Amino acid sequence: MELDNIDLRLLAELQRDCTPSLAELAEKVGSSKSVCGRRIQQLVDAGVIKSRAAIIDQEKVGLGITVFAHVKMKKHDNQSLENFADFMFRYPQVLECHTMMGDFDFLLKIIVPSVADYKDFFWESLSKAQGVQEVNSSICLVSSCVTTELPLSYLSGLSDV
Repeated sequence: MELDNIDLRLLAELQRDCTPSLAELAEKVGSSKSVCGRRIQQLVDAGVIKSRAAIIDQEKVGLGITVFAHVKMKKHDNQSLENFADFMFRYPQVLECHTMMGDFDFLLKIIVPSVADYKDFFWESLSKAQGVQEVNSSICLVSSCVTTELPLSYLSGLSDV
């Protein structure tokens, strides 16, 4: 799908807040409600908008520990890597699982209530996953720059998107 400036402005607004009415969105992007509604549906249908969700403050709900785990696998064939990624998808505490190039094969972002909870997850699940050779874990002390907003200005050449 080719995105024009209205699409990019809509996406930028929806990244910031997906709750405004069509009238509010139309005013912000300089278009009509009907155009905005149609464009948003096209973006959903094309898979550009994957979902709409609330962003929750993890500490306020008691999930104050973020761990980044670098995982090295014993084998590097496609099936082993896919099996590990599929296995990690089963655990709700694993928010992100990235296949990497370099010294480690995967980078996991894990969120848990406490270090003890991570210890349990590590010993009972992560370290026992098939094919895992090594895991190096780092506990995040402070998250300084966290966003879910993509840098859409790269796509539009507009500084206000």
